[in-house]
Amino acid sequence: MSVSTVAAAPSVCAPLPVLGRDVTVPLVTGGEVTYAALDYAASAPALQRVWDDVAAYAPYYGSVHRGAGYLSQLSTDLFENARRTVAEFLDCREDDQVVFTRSTTDSLNLLAAALPADCRVFVFETEHHASLLPWRGAQVTYLDAPRSPREAVETLERALADRDPYGPALVCVTGASNVTGELWPVRELTAAAHAHGARIVLDAAQLAPHHQVSVAGLDVDWVAFSGHKLYAPFGSGVLAGRADWLRAAEPYLAGGGASRKVSRRQDGGVDVEWHDSAARHEAGSPNVIGAYALASACKALTEAGFDTLVAREQYLVRAVREGLADVPEVRFLSLFGDDAPRVGVLSFVVEGWNSSHFAAALSAEYGIGVRDGLFCAHPLVRTLLGSDPQSQGACGSPEAAPGEKSLNAIRVSFGAGTPDEHVERFVRAVRELVTDGAKWNYRTEDGRCVPDTSA
Repeated sequence: MSVSTVAAAPSVCAPLPVLGRDVTVPLVTGGEVTYAALDYAASAPALQRVWDDVAAYAPYYGSVHRGAGYLSQLSTDLFENARRTVAEFLDCREDDQVVFTRSTTDSLNLLAAALPADCRVFVFETEHHASLLPWRGAQVTYLDAPRSPREAVETLERALADRDPYGPALVCVTGASNVTGELWPVRELTAAAHAHGARIVLDAAQLAPHHQVSVAGLDVDWVAFSGHKLYAPFGSGVLAGRADWLRAAEPYLAGGGASRKVSRRQDGGVDVEWHDSAARHEAGSPNVIGAYALASACKALTEAGFDTLVAREQYLVRAVREGLADVPEVRFLSLFGDDAPRVGVLSFVVEGWNSSHFAAALSAEYGIGVRDGLFCAHPLVRTLLGSDPQSQGACGSPEAAPGEKSLNAIRVSFGAGTPDEHVERFVRAVRELVTDGAKWNYRTEDGRCVPDTSA
């Protein structure tokens, strides 16, 4: 399929307005070009709607929960309304808690700190490190990468059936891979977990920006996601779900806000009564603007309609895959097969190219921002590349000089704010680099491939 054919295809709908859509960047070959941000899987640009909402609120910013002044009361209402908005966005059950955190990583570490004694954790090796690594205090069973959704369910069922002794257990699984974009069979995995007396937490960092996530509909016990992938900057995250383990656990952080009552004992010690609400794990002054930005993004995506957003995104996925279908040097990475349902995340390697070199050329010569490396999912990427999944590698760092083989990959990702032109330029750039090579010389500097400007 030619690039012109892809470019001529009708767009499903217009992209949502995002910040940075008119930013220009210099090209190493001369001149400037509008920046094509195709690294949404790392951090999505802020929606214009989110930025406008935050700017309107900023003059009224104040402390929350304990202030008597008007701005404090207004900020408290705004913060708690943001919590209710997130609960509605996730279709939470009536008795679920929504805890604001810093990120998905923070959310899963919070849950890890709240695990009951002797809890066993089951996690696939395919997870992002945010889901793979927090469970240091528990007995963890790492499951091999499945090659189909059915195999994923069967692998989990066998592992849960074999656990001994029988006790509390938690399954952690992604909703959409940050490497391949493939959708995981969350509903079926949840049913398998519950059938064996285990609970499940859904890492929705890559799923929530692209598909509607229903806690009640999927029947998951918890869901975690990040604001910065949901078009909301300012360092916010969410852990939402069942309250019992969270209420029984010691506060994630000890301090003001988490405590309901503190008193001195006669022996000189301190007695503390902790909150049972989400505040138990939100000690300190909360990130009010981050929570408000996240809630604003939830509203904007809901109003835009996920059916419409998904349709546009699938059009862009097809444009990339069909635009490069006749370029044999490009190999897309997949667990479940090329036809597996996926969000707007695609990783690939290019025969004869070091991945860092290729990504650097896309940036320096075409103004296209993608990601190269192991994407903080080292075991998965190494499995997909056919190397030892247990070997070590630095996140985002090349393992060879330009022109030499690397054990990294390239990731292109997009979403609700991606214009057609950015994807068309990407397809054209890949084809030109494969056919004609880079126009500039590159070298390795501080672990990254960069244009050589020494001449």
